Amino acid sequence: MILNLFKQSASNGKKSLALLIDPDDINENGLTAVIHTAIENRVDYFFVGGSLITTNNLAPVIESIKHQSNIPCVLFPGNAIHIHSDADAILFLSLISGRNPELLIGQHVVAAPVIKRSKLEVIPTGYMLIHSGKPTSVSYMSNTQPIPNDKPSLAVSTAMAGEMLGLQCIYMDAGSGAMEPVPSKMIKAVKRNIEVPLIVGGGLNTTRKAKEALEAGADIIVIGNAVQKNLSILAEVSDVVQCFNQELNVN
Repeated sequence: MILNLFKQSASNGKKSLALLIDPDDINENGLTAVIHTAIENRVDYFFVGGSLITTNNLAPVIESIKHQSNIPCVLFPGNAIHIHSDADAILFLSLISGRNPELLIGQHVVAAPVIKRSKLEVIPTGYMLIHSGKPTSVSYMSNTQPIPNDKPSLAVSTAMAGEMLGLQCIYMDAGSGAMEPVPSKMIKAVKRNIEVPLIVGGGLNTTRKAKEALEAGADIIVIGNAVQKNLSILAEVSDVVQCFNQELNVN
């Protein structure tokens, strides 16, 4: 069970790295290179999805990941049609930072019967969009306002409410191609006030930003856009994650 892996790692203080692949933004040759690099650099999870998938690449991407690696493949859906039964699990995302009922429960009602039949592992996840300095695809497609990045108390209250509603993970995201990642102060405040695993993504395009997110309390960091622009960043960020975990073993 992938959720159990999330929880066990988080409870032990172990950091994890997820690589987000948008099926719209990658071709077959590029995907093969990314998968091999992910294996070499001990990526823990593939997240597959995006705000808007306009191609038929979802199934081939999942098939390639499953065929070429043993890394768990987790769907990161933008809406109810971004479902494929060959993945290992799905982040069942509720956009708790917004007030769009379609993304709080509407899309979930449409998707539930399909997911039930698929036998995908369902990971109920509170998704929180954080302001990143510019409009992102997520904010546009979701028709919601992100949480201001200078309001950690608002982020904390939102995350606590999500946990109290029974959501099993909290995912704080600055959005794809974000100018600025989720602030460390906000990550730290949320982590102090929840018990469920904390996932952080968006704008983690340097080792410094990745390290700051991990130091602030992220259990899983997610990188995507940065890898598409510079494949070597994957090795650099992986080294940061491994350093954290090696220090944990020493202590």
